[in-house]
Amino acid sequence: MFITSRFKANWWFKNRHLQTILGAVFRRTELPVTMKRWRLELADSDFIDVDTYLNKNNRDKSETVLLLHGLEGSTDSHYMQGIIKQLIDQNKQVVVMHFRGCSGEVNRLIQSYHSGVSDDLQEVIELLQERQLKVDYLVGFSLGGNVLLKWLGEERDHFQVKAAVAVSVPLMLNECANSIDAGFSKIYSGRLLKTLRIKTLDKKALFPSGVSLSNQEIKHLKSFWQFDHKVTAPIHGYASASDYYQKVSSRQFLKSINIPTLIIHAKDDPFMNSNVIPDKNELSESIQFELNEHGGHVGFISGRWPWKPEYYLDRRISEFLDQYQ
Repeated sequence: MFITSRFKANWWFKNRHLQTILGAVFRRTELPVTMKRWRLELADSDFIDVDTYLNKNNRDKSETVLLLHGLEGSTDSHYMQGIIKQLIDQNKQVVVMHFRGCSGEVNRLIQSYHSGVSDDLQEVIELLQERQLKVDYLVGFSLGGNVLLKWLGEERDHFQVKAAVAVSVPLMLNECANSIDAGFSKIYSGRLLKTLRIKTLDKKALFPSGVSLSNQEIKHLKSFWQFDHKVTAPIHGYASASDYYQKVSSRQFLKSINIPTLIIHAKDDPFMNSNVIPDKNELSESIQFELNEHGGHVGFISGRWPWKPEYYLDRRISEFLDQYQ
């Protein structure tokens, strides 16, 4: 069902781009602890790194939240730092899953990650279980939210997860690829594609026959449609960008989700357009879809004064999870 949001952006925070950019530029969060990194060895001989904070004195009784970052994100992303601190302050255990190649080290295979790697999420939860660490909640941002919703809607073992939250999710990847490559939003696609091209050049050096493009052709990939058609799709077994977008976009999985799930979305998200917003009949009874007029992409900044911003997501996510203790 659709629910009314309590988020209100004051007039100086209503611009979609300010909402998206300000946190990334100005937010500085000091974590109260140092997180410990674990390397999880995958069945295909690759690895995924996770950053963990565990309550050593009361581990058996502490609930664990698994966090999934967005495209080219990591533990260090501003939105991740904020929610990590909030959860630790509320005595939760925290695990950050880095997608392949996002922990500061190139992964071993030519395949890396994309918006539909729910198999990797499944394996990570299984490997955490082997280490006697049960995942109680999941939270995903942007691309990580798409992976999370896809996983929740698939027929597989969900390990008695209690609840989940997904924020600023690209529910229809084709529409998002169109939107982020238009107008001022090109500033976001340009920055993201720059890092993706660099990673592709690194993979080309390691696997010369695995990437069919020349270095010059890689450097001239200027849109997500081009990048996903020429790189993401062929490397990960999809026929084209359209095939990839159609098969992994999470909107089609929403009806099958049976775990309490909050989706937080802004109508003015510059990474996407109104076409991605589902109809109410596409939502399962387990979903609360919080649709906001403002908030940008993983922004949702409020506050009486511009120099004293308040970050709505941290509080909202933790409050929702606490309902399912």
